Parts: sequence; C-alpha cells; structure tokens
Amino acid sequence: MANTWGYGAMTNSLGDIQNSKAIIIFGANPAVNHPVGFQHFLKAKERNNAKIIVVDPRFTKTAAKADYYAQIRPGTDIPFMYGMLNIIFENGWHNEDFIKDRVYGMEDIMKEAKNWPIERVADVTGVKADLIVQITKHYAQNTPGTLIWAMGLTQHTNGSSNTRMAPILQLALGNMGVEGGGCNILRGHDNVQGATDMCCLSHTLPGYYGLSEGSWKYFAKMWNVDFDWLQGRFKDPSWMGKKGFTLARWWAGVLGGNPGEDAIHNAGTRLKALFVMGNGITSTAQTKKVKEALDNLDIAVFCDPFVNEGAIITDKQDDVYILPAATQFETAGSVTATNRSAQWRSEVVKPMYESKADQDIMFELAKRLGFYEQLTAGMKVRENKTNYNWPEDATDEIARTIKTIGLTGWTAKRLKEHQENWHMFDEVSGRGYGDMTGEYYGLPWPCWTEKHSGSPLLYNINRSVAEGGMGFRNRFGLEHDGQDLLAGKGSAPKDSANKDGYPEITKDNIEKVLGITLTEDEKKRIGKNWKVDTSNIIAEKCMERGIAPYGNAKARAKVWTFADQIPLHREPLHSPRTDLTKKYPSFADKKDHYRVDTRYVSEQSKQDWAKDFPVNLVTGRLVNLNGAGMENRASKYLAKLTPEMFCDINPDLAGRHGIRDGSMMWIHSPQGTKIKVKAKYSYSVSEDRVFLPFHFAGVMEGESLLHKYPEGTAPYAIGESANTVTNYGYDIVTQIPETKGGLCRIERA
Repeated sequence: MANTWGYGAMTNSLGDIQNSKAIIIFGANPAVNHPVGFQHFLKAKERNNAKIIVVDPRFTKTAAKADYYAQIRPGTDIPFMYGMLNIIFENGWHNEDFIKDRVYGMEDIMKEAKNWPIERVADVTGVKADLIVQITKHYAQNTPGTLIWAMGLTQHTNGSSNTRMAPILQLALGNMGVEGGGCNILRGHDNVQGATDMCCLSHTLPGYYGLSEGSWKYFAKMWNVDFDWLQGRFKDPSWMGKKGFTLARWWAGVLGGNPGEDAIHNAGTRLKALFVMGNGITSTAQTKKVKEALDNLDIAVFCDPFVNEGAIITDKQDDVYILPAATQFETAGSVTATNRSAQWRSEVVKPMYESKADQDIMFELAKRLGFYEQLTAGMKVRENKTNYNWPEDATDEIARTIKTIGLTGWTAKRLKEHQENWHMFDEVSGRGYGDMTGEYYGLPWPCWTEKHSGSPLLYNINRSVAEGGMGFRNRFGLEHDGQDLLAGKGSAPKDSANKDGYPEITKDNIEKVLGITLTEDEKKRIGKNWKVDTSNIIAEKCMERGIAPYGNAKARAKVWTFADQIPLHREPLHSPRTDLTKKYPSFADKKDHYRVDTRYVSEQSKQDWAKDFPVNLVTGRLVNLNGAGMENRASKYLAKLTPEMFCDINPDLAGRHGIRDGSMMWIHSPQGTKIKVKAKYSYSVSEDRVFLPFHFAGVMEGESLLHKYPEGTAPYAIGESANTVTNYGYDIVTQIPETKGGLCRIERA
C-alpha cells in the first residue's frame, strides 16, 4: 500500500463518506456485507448528490444503487485503474501540487499509464471504452472522491499490487488526507482490524513491529519477561526472525514434502498440532487440502461457541477436541473497527453452561504448558501488582506497549468513557461535544498520548497534530535514487513548528527537529526512538510542537523492495485469456514464501487452463450469513433465508450445458476437486462466470457429513463449501489466496 499502515485500515471512516462527492467501489458489496455502514453511502447520494460507481464482476445489490456500473473481468483491476490514470494525466485532471510535494515515484506511474490506451483496457478488462471514460471523467472532476475496496481487490496473486494501485489513483487526484476522500477499506468481520493490529499474523509482532532482535527485546521488556527465556522458546535464535506459516497455507506445513506438494522450510519437521480459536477454518481456500492436513495431524483442537466444521470434515477419529467457547456477549474488552477506532464492550451475562471465555481457555493452556506467569506478567507492571484485572489491565498493557500505530491513548478508562457517552459524538465527523469535547469517537489511531484526540482522518495536514493531523509516515529512509523522500516545503500539518518535511523522531534528532532542549532527566529517560520510548517523552514533546512522531514524508507510489516496484498487471494463475498470460505473465515462483515454496508462473503456464476450465469462478457473501457460517446456519431463522447451497448462473450459460433452474450441477476445479450444488438462474452474472456464496459446509464433493456432527449440534443448513473448488494461487506479498479470479468447469449433475 502507498505508505499506509495495516493491510486494510481505513484512512477515513464510514461516517466521513457522507462528505464525498463521488464514491468508487472496487470488489466490495457493502449493501450486503456492511448493510449498516451502507447508510452513509446512501446519505452521500441524498446530501451531496454523490454518484456511486461500482466496479465488480457481478451485478450486486450495491451495483443496483450505483449510477455507473462496470462489469469487470476478475483480476483486471490494475489495467482498469491505469486506464483511468492515463485519461486523468492526458487531460491534466491530476493534482500536480499534491504529487510534487507529497508523492514519490509518480513519474513511473505516468509512464506505465501510457501503456494502457483505452482500447487495450477495454479488451483486457471486458468493460466498454466509453463507460471507462465516463467513469473516469466523473470521478476525477467531482472531488473529494472516496475509494472503497474489500476482498474482491485483495484476494488475488497480485492483490498487494491492487491495494497499492488504489491509493495511487487517490494520490494522483489529491484525494488523500481530505474529508470525503481517502481509501476506505471494508474489513469483513467484527474486530478484524483489531486482530490485525494485535498481530494475529505470522510475520510481525503486535503493532506491526518487525521480527528484529531489537523488537523482541522491547517486547520482552514490556511483557515483563526475560529475553533469554523468550529466545529459548525457539529452536535456535535465528527462528525468532523468520516468518511463520499463514492461515491460508497452514495445511502445507502438514503436507509439505509429500508427492505433488510444495516443499516447506520448517527446521526439518512438519506441523503436528493445530489449535483453532474463533476461526471458521472451512472459509480457507482449498478445503480438500485442509481436510487432508487435519487427517494427518497428531492433535486438533477447536474452540468455538458452535461446532467448528473443521472437526466435521476430517476423518481423524482420535485426538480431535471441541472446546465450548463463550460468545462476545459473555466477555468484555475492546474491539477495533474498520476505521481504526476502538469500542469497549461490557459483559452482558456470565459464560453459560460449561463454556469458557477465550482468555480463560488460553490461561488454562498456558498453565499446563508451564508459562502462565510469563503470559500474564505484563498485566501486573503498573503499581507493582501481584495480580491483574481482566480485561482492563490487558487493555492498558497494549496501550503502554504499542507505539507504532499510536495506541498509547487507548486506556481502558478512556474507552469506557466513550462507551458510556457514545451519544455525545457527531455521526459524520466523529467529533465529541459536551464532556467529550476535544476527542473523536473511539479515539481512532494514532492516538499518541493519553490526552490526544485520536485521528479520524489519516494524512490530513489541514489539522494540527493535536487535532489528529499528520503527513505521510517516514519509514523508508530520507532519499532514494537521489530524490528526497521527505515532504515538500510548506506541506507540514497545521500549526507545526517545522513547516516542511521531517524524519521520524529519535532520541538523537528530537532537539534539532523540534527546536527544543531536553533536560538531563529527560535525556536519561527518553527511548531510542518514538516506537520504543516507554517514557512517552517523544510523543509528548511532539504534541507540544505540532509534530507527528513518525515524521512527515512522501507517500511511495514506487516500492523498490517489492517484486514489482510499481503495480503491474499480471494475469491470474488460472486465466480465461491464455493469450494474455503470455503478455502479462505471473511472478517467478517464490521459494520459502512464509515457509512454503509457492508456484506462480510455473502453475500459470503448466497447461492451457482456459481450454478445460472456461468459466470464471467468483465467490462472495450473503447478508444473512457470515464467513464460514457456523453460527448463522445454527440459527433456524437465518438458515431459512438460504436453506441450501446454490450457484448463480446465467440462463444462457446454463442452457448450453442443459442445466435447468433449480436442478443440480457439478462444478470442477483445475485442482481436480468438485462440488454438487443447485443452479439458480440469475442475470447478475454474465455468460462467462458463475457466483458461489462461501458460507456453507457439511457436504464434501456430493457426500453429506451430517452424520459426523455430535448429537444436537448439526446446523439447520449444510451444503458444499465453495472453497472446495477455489483455485491454487496466493498473493506474492501477503499469501492471501486467489479466490476471486479462478476458473472452473460446469456440467449437469
């Protein structure tokens, strides 16, 4: 992404969309997936006459509300956006001053955009040229414009390039750091942003701290544990700095090295145990591989309020455990929304029956593994406590530790006050009044100090830092290829003591950059840099001087550490356009990608996939279900709305295969898997693609697994998992699966 922080954190907020004059949506369906948040889109139409533009392979309920709808071919978002940029640059609709002062590498983007004349874009994307021109003209000439995306943009082998391309489009138009603008990424589930911030990932520590020795030592200090003890938990010190397996390919850690499987790099051993907590594992791509891995584990444990269907799809008979976990209503603590704001939740009832809250399950496990004292030590730091109060002390531990994204202000006390006074905040701006004056609802990060307002709008230099203003983060050095990477003159946040660009603040440069003199006591207590300054002197001094602790630099349109320095179009691994795979091939195969050798161009060129699998496969959500659908299909009311798995298919495509509306059909994948589902005629999909919801499980390749559910636990609806037929393919940076651009073959059952 162009200098933003989480893989998908909103720069603005849902409420701020009401300030937009134009809204463009790539690969997202908020009318279905975010129905409460979608009210802000509709209010923008009512109040600002904002036009909604939807770019999606399927005519969705969101598209039904759109003023412009482009039915794009899956996996061609980059050509579409380059086509827009080519028109924008040719007509001089770009924001030259913004680019000059606040963006690095845009000249490379301008050069690549020339390779995408409108006729080529139309051919590659499948969208008519005149429609692309209309969309571009309207979006470019009606600012501020906001850009929305979700998994339709990310779940591709080049998804990371897609999520760089979208901010680049916004940077070119000067739509970043302004009300009604920005990149507003819609996270799919409750607290996904919080889980990401707390590093439910395998390649960083919480708060996106890297896996360097310095970071580990900082966390050892903040966790109040001995660093040598922590290091001793690893096979050897080198493994502290290595990425682990991802959720998308954990199964490769079990199967790696088997005939036909990708090799793994895991210190000469395979994964033997799996502990799943609150994750619908059947929502992972390639369900047959998940099943095979589960079958070959020594032990599998599933913690969930409902039966996790990972325990159902496996044939493993022994050492499979289902632990009843409490729901969110039986727990308390903070969650983080898609706009980076926190919300406190109170416990409604105590955990019912034999269920336990997640933390209690983890604490019991830690006791038996022998590190409970170390796990809980960080919660006892303040006031030399001998015990802790959950969840308040855990929340405060996070606040005092996570400086990188500015969680210092997120104390339990402040978050509780926001919960109790939620009515004192404006719906659109998030600005508080009454007792909440000077704060924004949920204290959206970065919230630099315990008195900071929170930052509702990233990269806004029209506000002071104390009011949430900031430039782009300086994290890639001061220059590259002889060009200055700091922001241009006069492009610092309002009321800043330094009016120009400046580096991230450290112990060594704070006096020079801020124009201050530290006392001897402050010099002794101050940390090495703003990310590890436990005294918080750096942040406090920065607030006084109107300086963002992380610096003020240019956003990177060009990322020299990535496989593609600027985003480039690369056809999906299984593309319906074999002619284009030769012109726009995938990446070179990547060795040791999160411990797994991963195929790219070798898979793409293995055979003419389009010949045997000519139909595009698109997956997505239904409004009444969510993710793997375990809890939703356990509700008879929700299940009644969609009681069975189905496939949306264009009547003309169905007719060519003799498939009638309501009849059963087979869908086959390039990986040799298949599912049997009911055909549902729909013109929402064109003749070259089909749509599957991904919420079902309990049937595998035509065989019911209903008999495997423990007595009384079967959901009201079961069905084939769409992920049984989603294709092999993983993003080159994040390893997110390519579920939105695959192929399939269909036939009458």
